[in-house]
Amino acid sequence: MAFLQNVRLPQWLYSNLFDYEAEETKGDFYAFKFFELVVLVYVIQFAWDWGFYIQKISDVVLPLGMANYIDVSFMFHHNISLVNAAIMVVAGLVGFFRLNKYGYAVCLVSFHLHYISRYCLGEISHGSNLVGMAVLLLALAQWSFGNTKNMRVFALGMTYFYFGFGYTSAGICKLIATGYTWVDGSNLWMWIYERSVDVTSKQGFFEPNLLQEWALSSHLFATLTLLFGILAELTAFLIWFKKTRTFSVLILLGMHIGISISMNIMFMENIIIMFSVMYPWGRIIDRFLPSQAMGTHK
Repeated sequence: MAFLQNVRLPQWLYSNLFDYEAEETKGDFYAFKFFELVVLVYVIQFAWDWGFYIQKISDVVLPLGMANYIDVSFMFHHNISLVNAAIMVVAGLVGFFRLNKYGYAVCLVSFHLHYISRYCLGEISHGSNLVGMAVLLLALAQWSFGNTKNMRVFALGMTYFYFGFGYTSAGICKLIATGYTWVDGSNLWMWIYERSVDVTSKQGFFEPNLLQEWALSSHLFATLTLLFGILAELTAFLIWFKKTRTFSVLILLGMHIGISISMNIMFMENIIIMFSVMYPWGRIIDRFLPSQAMGTHK
């Protein structure tokens, strides 16, 4: 994994994502541990939620990832999914407390096995994809750099890169698939009505909120809402740059809140993980600590 320490990117991008020369403060250290803790909490939650769910599955309908090469039906019986859940949690704790540099790597393998078993019936969760990607980046960083400041710089830099690449490419794919008419307000009307069926089947009724009423009553407002969403995604690559990172995150958080209100779809994992890493929390924490410098290789 030493090659990761010699990754070469354009200087304008490299210097914004991976500032290995900057002195790390205590605030930076604790802010990164908070990010890790957020990921670990989701790992623990998915481990047991999925572990008990997998026990109820009888067939593989949609093979994902390694399930295209191995039969994951063995996970459905004899509490094997619960054993895997325990491995996943223990490995995550080993990585978090730096007990072994392969901790997150083992957690990643168990996470993937759990994931392809849980979603073998279809309908993949976006949030679990993001958590899995975070575990992957932590595994690569810990495996390559061990417990050093550079591990944290690499993991955060790659997380910024992933967010920018993921959201921007999502916006481009929407335009490729549908064209500029994707922002037509009629599309938002259709999605709201489709979600109303899901909500009605779940709750017995559907009552549009204020934003939905505005969108359904004004084609222009619905179009502007979608235009804001696609621009938020297309400009997400601004996360790669220090000066525009906070601004871009605010726009994306606004987009997710808008999706939640207008279409009753909550991307909670995206919001919490993005919120935990995209702001300079280290500087805020430093204000409450007596001494900030930690050295460059702790």
